[in-house]
Amino acid sequence: MERFSRLEISSKGLRHSLINGLQLVLLIALAIVVLVPLLWLVSTSLKGPAEDIFTSPPSLLPAEPSLAAYWKLFAENPLGTYLLNSTVVSALAVMANLLFCSLAAYPLARMRFAGRGLVLALVIATILIPFQVVMIPLYLLMVQLGLRNTLMALVIPQAATAFGIYLLRQSFLSIPVELEEAARIDGCSRLGEWWNVMIPSARADLITLAMFVFIGTWSDFLWPLVILDDQSLYTLPLGLQQLASSFSLDWRIVAAGSVVSILPVLVLFVVLQRFILPSASGDAVKG
Repeated sequence: MERFSRLEISSKGLRHSLINGLQLVLLIALAIVVLVPLLWLVSTSLKGPAEDIFTSPPSLLPAEPSLAAYWKLFAENPLGTYLLNSTVVSALAVMANLLFCSLAAYPLARMRFAGRGLVLALVIATILIPFQVVMIPLYLLMVQLGLRNTLMALVIPQAATAFGIYLLRQSFLSIPVELEEAARIDGCSRLGEWWNVMIPSARADLITLAMFVFIGTWSDFLWPLVILDDQSLYTLPLGLQQLASSFSLDWRIVAAGSVVSILPVLVLFVVLQRFILPSASGDAVKG
């Protein structure tokens, strides 16, 4: 009986090891599928001007590594201006989202008022509306406000999102009510409770929202294409599109520009990923 029990335990351990090994193999395969296009992009940008990038069979490693494509990219193009414009627009959009979405989410999560459910339903319903549906009215509004060909015309449509409001509302609902009551006893107003209790406790969701907004704004192409004519105001996606036509599809230059556009997103994710943890009520500070 004891021997049978040991064999059963050994069989379960072997089965568990096989499952873990299979999961590891699948994850490695998925990582390779995701990383190979990125590595290929970097490889193409590093291949020298004399190197054939369309060899058969294809070569991942450049035979003559060179930074000529990056030098040409920055020396002969206003790429710095495009990067600055994208950074300004994305940063303002992130800050506006964190402020307005958290202010809108707090009463929807904590305050009782007539029509709260209807307001929430209307907010969520706007997620289902494609941007192309509201693009023309939004364009006419920007023209009437005199904001066409300005960076603010890129920020305003991204200043608050229904997804952000819903995400932060759900985050605020998970925060214990006792924290607010303690803050109220200490003399906090509603605004003080929002700032001293809700915001610290929802840190992980705020960072998640910031990343989503930054990536969406940074990579947006359609709206800047519609609202901007001045090349000095172009964001990076528009600049890369100009890049492709300027160099008659010199894939080394296009690949170098794509790598430059991806780097800020990767850096942001690496820097912020350690902060994306489950919301901890202990982070709240009573004021």
